[in-house]
Amino acid sequence: MSRLILLNKPYGVLCQFTDEAGRPTLKDCVPVPGVYAAGRLDTDSEGLLLLTDDGALQHRIADPRHKLPKTYLVQVEGEADEAALAALRRGVDLGDFRTRPCEARRVAEPDWLWPRDPPVRFRKSVPTAWLEIVLREGKNRPGAADDREGRPADAAAGAGGDRALAARRARPGRVARGGGAAGFARGGACPARIGRGG
Repeated sequence: MSRLILLNKPYGVLCQFTDEAGRPTLKDCVPVPGVYAAGRLDTDSEGLLLLTDDGALQHRIADPRHKLPKTYLVQVEGEADEAALAALRRGVDLGDFRTRPCEARRVAEPDWLWPRDPPVRFRKSVPTAWLEIVLREGKNRPGAADDREGRPADAAAGAGGDRALAARRARPGRVARGGGAAGFARGGACPARIGRGG
């Protein structure tokens, strides 16, 4: 039976198991041989990442053609008014590509969020807002060592002209967040329904 591991990937960890420069990798969080990330999170994003030893399942979750929804929580500077949200829902021109239409709404700061290390740098005179963004696309950051799925922080900032402070993935596909602080992992047998359908 396939193995599935849910990892709350910390900020600053590369979404790969080796790095010649000695930077933190998934191996530091999940010292389990034979599993691979099903999808990617960029180094400065954090949140739920799935790892599995099932190649077909990994492909099903990671391949943008299947358009599995990925839910992110993004903290931005500014008020993120309805005009900014409407622009985000239509798609945002980020220069090197345009994001696909997505779901976006303002939400209260979740009470289950873990502290980020290093802490987010706030400006006391500038308000912040939390957005929930549901993407169904994948996109690589040009020249980056790791892929960015949809670039939610860039999209949120581009829509409203505000600075994105943090992006955390709460749900890839129909898998809910696993809970626990950054670096927390849990695993087990893979349910047949994970990653099937959209």
